[in-house]
Amino acid sequence: MKLKKLLLTITLLVFSLVLAACGGTDDNEEAETPSDEGSEKVTLKVAALESAYGAEMWDKIADAYEAVNENVTVELTVEKNLEEVVRPNLQAGEYPDIFLLATGREEGLTDTLIKENGLEEITDVLGMTVAGEDVTVEEKLLDGFTDTLATNPYADGKTYLAPMFYSPTGLFYNANLLEEKGWETPATWDAMFALGDKAKGEDTALFTYPVAGYFDSLIPSLMYAAGGPDFYHSAMTYEDGIWETEEAKQVLETIANLGDYTHPNTVANANPNDFTKNQQMILDNEALFMPNGTWVVGEMAEAPREEGFEWGMMPAPAFGEEGDRYAFTFFEQMWIPKQAENKDAAKEFLTFMYSDKAASIFLEAGAVQPINGITDQLEDDKKLFYSIYDEQGALPAMGGFASTEPVPGVNMHDTLYKSIDGVIAGSVSLEEWQSNIEETSDKLRDTMN
Repeated sequence: MKLKKLLLTITLLVFSLVLAACGGTDDNEEAETPSDEGSEKVTLKVAALESAYGAEMWDKIADAYEAVNENVTVELTVEKNLEEVVRPNLQAGEYPDIFLLATGREEGLTDTLIKENGLEEITDVLGMTVAGEDVTVEEKLLDGFTDTLATNPYADGKTYLAPMFYSPTGLFYNANLLEEKGWETPATWDAMFALGDKAKGEDTALFTYPVAGYFDSLIPSLMYAAGGPDFYHSAMTYEDGIWETEEAKQVLETIANLGDYTHPNTVANANPNDFTKNQQMILDNEALFMPNGTWVVGEMAEAPREEGFEWGMMPAPAFGEEGDRYAFTFFEQMWIPKQAENKDAAKEFLTFMYSDKAASIFLEAGAVQPINGITDQLEDDKKLFYSIYDEQGALPAMGGFASTEPVPGVNMHDTLYKSIDGVIAGSVSLEEWQSNIEETSDKLRDTMN
């Protein structure tokens, strides 16, 4: 009996020593121990909009990431109507861990969550190491892409949306037509309107546009050209009286003047069902220039065109011979909802989006990441379009309006851009348009988040 008690005592003593050893890790050792989320198997729910780039690339991304991080299984939801698909789950409080869904879409899901402070801050991701590589996200990214209201919507220096596929915008045209006519691409607005007068004599309009919303690339470029980044930022943050300045008037007056040079059928076609008819005007040599992004090449790939047609793209003209020219850059955004279950895992996945492996997969589908050296891998039309900043000397313009609390019946996008149909058609005067924009800005200023 004494022997049994002795053995039991020894066993308990050994077990206690083992427990003490396990619990005696110092602070440094604890810091190196992976979190439960990082060491345990995680099912990461990724929701991505299926755009012109297709859904297959996301399957490849999921496989590639799972090869890099064996603790993660990626569960994809990739839909063209993503907002409609995920909305019932969101209403039930079930959120994906990470979204690829840009701001400015008609459904407004991303914009709504920004206004409701529903996005997780991801400033720390910039300093994280890219999954599978030995550089940080910040080191991979092109300059300027995380210094805009499109990534820092509260103008507080904190990042909530990560820049993804980017596309420079500009004025698209038939390069072959201009060459045949001996017409140079206009570098200033004076030269632009002079070319418009010349084109009228040959029954060709100077200008068309797909829908009025496409001015959200042209007007920002003009704003930068008129007053530089400071003026643009003041307008984007609703500074009092900003739309009553000479710079603002110069921009709005230029757009109004385009009404005299716009193809007469443009406004009638400027709707979601008929916008390609306006784009077709460029292919048919019925109009010289239209504002658009690099995606237009894919949209019109199967459309008929004049013999010898060749896509051209130029930045918006400058205000004067010595003025700067800008090309607004759109980019999609990736973000993590505050209600995501696996935020740390989502941040790790986000770093992988800037890896060479991911960039190669995206590029194969036609999507270009804003990372250093990417333009060296482009070919044909894409190389031409993305070289607008290098070879054509355009400066990049980026960012959008600061987030505000919802104001019933007040929408800056509609007031500034959608009103342009009326301005071009002559039913809305320049003065009325300018006054409405300033009034809308006033109503939103005090509600900034």
